[in-house]
Amino acid sequence: MLRRKRPEMRLRILQVLVLGLLIVFWYLMTAPGLIPPFYFDKPNRAAFFFGEPQKVFWVIVDWFATGEIFGHLGVTLLETALGFVIGSAFGLGIGLWLALSPTASAVMDPYIKGFNSMPRVVLAPIFAVWFGLGIWSKVALGVTLVFFVVFFNVYQGVREVSPNLIANARMLGASRRQLLRSIYLPSAMSWVFASLHNAVGLAFVGAVVGEYLGSASGVGYLILQAEGTFDINTVFAGILVLTAFALALDAAVGAVERRLMTWQPRASETEKV
Repeated sequence: MLRRKRPEMRLRILQVLVLGLLIVFWYLMTAPGLIPPFYFDKPNRAAFFFGEPQKVFWVIVDWFATGEIFGHLGVTLLETALGFVIGSAFGLGIGLWLALSPTASAVMDPYIKGFNSMPRVVLAPIFAVWFGLGIWSKVALGVTLVFFVVFFNVYQGVREVSPNLIANARMLGASRRQLLRSIYLPSAMSWVFASLHNAVGLAFVGAVVGEYLGSASGVGYLILQAEGTFDINTVFAGILVLTAFALALDAAVGAVERRLMTWQPRASETEKV
């Protein structure tokens, strides 16, 4: 157990060191007068464009100390969670349906490709007209971003199932429901979770872009307000808060994946074999 934890601890230490080096580099490049400007003509111009890490830190501290961020963050997380769950559910269901139905897949193929090639961000104003400036226009945008990532991974995962395995199961009398529960879904699970890690970030993108284009609350709204006053430190503070919570959601998906995929061998175990 200790031997397994040592490489993980070493990895975390290296990750923290990289983060520290990035913050130090950010500080050195933006602190007025600390380093002679090599691109900007004034010493404080870099801080105007890229912010200052110490000021960004105090903006975040002030947000959480006063509680100002909690209402906005709650709205953004709710929009993200709804977009993630609904988009993943639709992607999983439709991906399974089309993967198991060749005729339906052939009929829907040009429509799926057409909708996938459409820039989903341009749908944000349409959703705002349809659903208003509340949370559901942001949820709808998040759903369109998440759906295709999950759909294509589920579709590919089911199609990758060995035909010999299916034939053997049918010879043993397995029903369609048993095939779905015991073969198709387990075979597609690794593909599903691989897509969910990407879907978390896309759900955040959908929520924040929707808030940016039109809303009265949310972290995207805070960023828009700060941008309007050229407050770059607050803009970076909002970006960092969103990044931290996106990483937390991704870690939660990873924890669920490890819990449900206990049957799957670890990389170290497969290398030993």
